[in-house]
Amino acid sequence: MASLASLPRLCPHACRPSCGPDPEAMASRQASCCGRAPGCLWLLGLFLLMDASARPANHSSAREKTGHREENEILPPDHLNGVKLEMDGHLNKDFHQEVFLGKDAGDFEDDAEPRKSRRKLMLIFSRVDVDTDRKVSAKELQRWIMAKTAEHFQEAVQESRAHFRAVDPDGDGRVSWDEYKVKFLASKGHDEREVAEKIKRHAELKVDEETQEVLENLKDRWYQADNPPSDLLLTEDEFLSFLHPEHSRGMLKFMVKEIVRDLDQDGDKQLSLPEFISLPVGTVENQRGQDMDDSWVRDRRKEFEELIDADHDGIVTMAELEDYMDPMNEYNALNEAKQMIAIADENQNQHLEPEEVLKYSEFFTGSKLMDYARNVHEEF
Repeated sequence: MASLASLPRLCPHACRPSCGPDPEAMASRQASCCGRAPGCLWLLGLFLLMDASARPANHSSAREKTGHREENEILPPDHLNGVKLEMDGHLNKDFHQEVFLGKDAGDFEDDAEPRKSRRKLMLIFSRVDVDTDRKVSAKELQRWIMAKTAEHFQEAVQESRAHFRAVDPDGDGRVSWDEYKVKFLASKGHDEREVAEKIKRHAELKVDEETQEVLENLKDRWYQADNPPSDLLLTEDEFLSFLHPEHSRGMLKFMVKEIVRDLDQDGDKQLSLPEFISLPVGTVENQRGQDMDDSWVRDRRKEFEELIDADHDGIVTMAELEDYMDPMNEYNALNEAKQMIAIADENQNQHLEPEEVLKYSEFFTGSKLMDYARNVHEEF
């Protein structure tokens, strides 16, 4: 059976802006230096091509993934908001922002007006600061993280309902595997009526090897989401679990099992540190790419040793990985709150203060908001 990693990617993995210079910004600077010279355009194209080829498939960003979501909306997403690992086992690089900003993440895009973003960030701070003492404690931040995670859950429910209606043409409140298969193949360019007729007659469907592999994977996932007694008909709630395994304990277990299988090299159904930090298949063509791979190893080692391996025995079991990935685990939310505070707590008082949040805005929002010291009192 194919692994979850074999599902079509909603977008290629790319490095986050913090991993290196922004290609668009660099292109803009080069263009301004060259004016309208034809030779410069050729050099600019060559530069962009070299820059793109240097990116290993190690880093993923939710903001880039969402761009292609509509094209394959009936496919289970690789990226799950508020979940620490992607479906393919990559670390969710946007996790901190997702659980801090919730649905407000769009207000902090790179092209957002800085002054407006600072005010929005301070408004969020004031909401987290329940006792209004201008300090955010770990408990306050824990409650906030749980609330933002619940927002992501609700968004997933609403999206799933819309997708369910799209694949339930007869509106009977149940979707068969064949109904879903027709819609899936139609999204891949096949004629919907022709596919439906062939399935009805049990005729052979001619699909390429990659599509067949994905279909086998999806069918296995469909079985897992189908609560007993199994009938291969998914209700709206079961379809939600099919698309978003974080909504079902059983599907979360399935997701963990798939991740472990993809990373487990010795077949013992658990993960050692070397297995967890091993680099994915990909090429590194220059020093920048090597630096990014070094960052991959460093980040995953830290996550493994400090958060996932709960008993610190050097081995991550499926149970440990499941607890780590459970977005509604309050203990995990408290640990996340403490970690976020530790990142920005410059005065070491175990609390977040407005100046610290603004100074470390890139960590909390993904965007760097300048002049934090001068603006903190003004924005608050």
